[in-house]
Amino acid sequence: MIDTADMLIELCSLPGPPGFEEPVAHRVRELLESCMDEAWIDVLGNVIGVRRCGKEGARKLLLDAHIDETGFIMLGAEEGFLRFGALGTPDVRLLPTSGVTILSNPPRYGVVCAVPPHLQKKGDAEKYEKLEDMFIDVGLTQEEAVKCIPPGTPAVLSGSARRFGDNAICGRALDDRAGIATILSAMNKLGDCALDVDLYVMASVQEEVGARGAAPGVFEIEPDCCIVIDAGHAKTPDSKPTEADAELGGGVMISRGPNMNAAFTERLIDLASKNDISFQIDVEPGGDSGTNARVIQISRGGVATALLSFPTKYMHSAHEVASLEDIDSAAKLLKEAVKAGDIW
Repeated sequence: MIDTADMLIELCSLPGPPGFEEPVAHRVRELLESCMDEAWIDVLGNVIGVRRCGKEGARKLLLDAHIDETGFIMLGAEEGFLRFGALGTPDVRLLPTSGVTILSNPPRYGVVCAVPPHLQKKGDAEKYEKLEDMFIDVGLTQEEAVKCIPPGTPAVLSGSARRFGDNAICGRALDDRAGIATILSAMNKLGDCALDVDLYVMASVQEEVGARGAAPGVFEIEPDCCIVIDAGHAKTPDSKPTEADAELGGGVMISRGPNMNAAFTERLIDLASKNDISFQIDVEPGGDSGTNARVIQISRGGVATALLSFPTKYMHSAHEVASLEDIDSAAKLLKEAVKAGDIW
């Protein structure tokens, strides 16, 4: 059995910006092959696994987590410095002097340019640069940059995940590699337990650019119900209570709102309560939770959808923080949901 923290650290070490998820997708496929009847990668790049219960007319339960991360794509070079655009929504405020890994062949390290405080004009320190005004320094001449890093080359923030404090993980891509790690941990906890549903797992791609992988993936699978696992917002001293009130280490977040099936959600809350699983209620008042649930819920004739999240600090940065206890709570709840079978 793979340790969840070690598995998560490994998954976060693999680059996977939207549209370029192959390295992490192939590793997830290997991990799914060890606990599912079949696992494959579809034409969009989604990794899909199935574990059949062998019962005629069995319902389909889908567990979904996306494997892409926010990143960048190169647009060209000026005097050896690279112009770039965003893949998803990285936190632009944090980019100056950030390290990036250019996924060229071979990969190259770069630094987002920043004007030193000594050279800034009055008031510049209070301004945030726009992405279109930024450049990446890769230590190359113009000729070398054009030759080695052509337009269309993707990139990610540099750095890997590491243990943080006693029970947390810190690093890039926890959103949402921790989601697929949660699912894999739940599969380990299930073991050879007999099921009453055909269980599908989808490690979906391109969520950060509009749930582009989940939409065709769920259309093909045709599940009866789905549990989406994604990153939620954890409270910090500078956050607004109305936007981030979940406690890191307080347990899995179970979302209520119109993007989720009410009966399915209440069944998950009941399962968590009966099995002494720590949980927190998250309220998503709009019809778009900002997750794959937004497209899965309305696929074909509709899918009964629930949303679980793990509280996360500093989302879309190189130093996201999540609690291993919250990830374990989510994995335990997934296990109980899969075992219940008649959950909806």
